[in-house]
Amino acid sequence: MIRVIINGCNGHMGRMLDEVIAPLEDVTIVAGVDLEDKGYYSYPVYPSIKECTCEADAVIDFTISKITDQVIDACVAKKFPLVLCTTGLTEGQLNHVREAASQIPIVQSYNMSLGINTLVKILKAAAPALSEAGFDIELVEKHHNQKIDAPSGTAILLADTVNEACQNRYHYTYDRTNVRKKRESQEIGISSIRGGTIVGEHEVIFAGTDEVIELKHEAFSKAVFAKGAVQAAKFLKGKANGLYTMQDVIQ
Repeated sequence: MIRVIINGCNGHMGRMLDEVIAPLEDVTIVAGVDLEDKGYYSYPVYPSIKECTCEADAVIDFTISKITDQVIDACVAKKFPLVLCTTGLTEGQLNHVREAASQIPIVQSYNMSLGINTLVKILKAAAPALSEAGFDIELVEKHHNQKIDAPSGTAILLADTVNEACQNRYHYTYDRTNVRKKRESQEIGISSIRGGTIVGEHEVIFAGTDEVIELKHEAFSKAVFAKGAVQAAKFLKGKANGLYTMQDVIQ
């Protein structure tokens, strides 16, 4: 049995995790962490991870980046493996994640969807051949009107995947309104759309001469991210200290 603590259990993703885990026979929630115990959970709710008295195989965190450092430090202190799903992390915070991974096992990803991470695998295989053939590369990402960071962490993940597969010869262009010139061949354009209740849509476009290849992933419910996080929690049980990604989880 995999014992899970949900950090931010009152948030939308916390409640989604509760729904996804409830019917599972091999995963159980032993505690939640949030500022308020709303009284309708079947498990205890603590105001912080540091105050949690339960034993656990993983903490799943879908909260906000401004508390990520606190979450990491608390998990290190408690020796809790961590599934870190929060986006918008700074380079300093990513360094903190890397340092903490020497003391606890961590799965960190900008997108927990199994579909997105399968797309990453496809891009690693497809990008070098299409790049060599002169295809231009563009990314378009769409999210709901409440999302505060742009471009999305997933868009950066996909762009970085393509770039690394092509020996990092591309630079990223986020805005073409200030410069009037032709598109450069060594750029990846990244466009962000915000509106309505779009859960998440990412499209990678390879535009060549007389042909276009479009690879697209669309999430219709945030349950896909919760399910991926649960898979990551299962993966972490018994793992050595270190930094893992969803690519490790889906192998």
